Amino acid sequence: MTQTATSASHDPALIESLLEGAIDLHCHSGPSVMDRRIDHIEVLLEAAGAGMGALLIKDHYYSAAPITELLNKHFAKLNVMLLSGVPLNNTVGGLNHYAVDHGIKLGARLVWMPTFSAKNHIDHHNKDKDFDKKFPTTKEKMLAPTPLTVLDEGGSLTDEVKFIVDLIAEADIVLSAGHLHMSEIWPLFEYAHQAGVKRLLVNHPSYLIDATLEEMSALTAMGAYLEHSMCMFIPGSKFHFYVPQELDAMIKAGGVDKTILGSDLGQVGNPTPVEGFRHVIATCLDLGYTTEEIRGMVSLNAQKLLGLDLSLTQK
Repeated sequence: MTQTATSASHDPALIESLLEGAIDLHCHSGPSVMDRRIDHIEVLLEAAGAGMGALLIKDHYYSAAPITELLNKHFAKLNVMLLSGVPLNNTVGGLNHYAVDHGIKLGARLVWMPTFSAKNHIDHHNKDKDFDKKFPTTKEKMLAPTPLTVLDEGGSLTDEVKFIVDLIAEADIVLSAGHLHMSEIWPLFEYAHQAGVKRLLVNHPSYLIDATLEEMSALTAMGAYLEHSMCMFIPGSKFHFYVPQELDAMIKAGGVDKTILGSDLGQVGNPTPVEGFRHVIATCLDLGYTTEEIRGMVSLNAQKLLGLDLSLTQK
């Protein structure tokens, strides 16, 4: 176990017990065009060693659904369920309902609206001269992205996005807002409700998404889950932007029952996903959250969002 200054103040056995059954919805393992510290098999083995329940592998450029299906078959004895989704960026044709349909048929459990290709992401990049220091970049220069938005010039959802949301509703999988701006998320989620989508997720709402604490409360009031990225709260992380008190405020804004803690880790130079979980569990203990509340945020809430039955992976 990698000890940290925070975790040293708590019984390691307690932290390990809270890690058992944990679910990471934001695992950045490789192969990838981005520098990764850990690959899909290595992170699976690390998670199994810690007794975690599931990992959802996220790559901004491809769906790992075929890989997770393969690894679940050949590493079933490790009792860790691997999942993935479809990232609607330029490399899959952008907002492409064929990519969504294909991903669903391969077992994808989530669809991310545009992330790296989102107009909002690109706008943040262009406005901030230090953005490359705050967000990972590709190992080799890629073609310039085509900015994507879910809205037409009149501010309404495009027909293609509605088609995609309808597919998500029919398959009963998770709709993630990706890196869309809050001004895009409201109409997207309103249509999703009308279409019958039951599983809504907003990743790192305070970062790039630009959600205020009041907007976080409003998102959870409409049924969405908020996932906060551990990489942004860990000293020593290249993307350490927030202090524990800010995490506390975000959790309270969204509510413990609608908060998910995901690692957003796997990058070269950063802690591994399991190390990230250990640290944030300790941070939540420092903040005064109960073991039941922490277990909810690192495991049970994600399980509810995905509709997982982890008993299927247990011996």
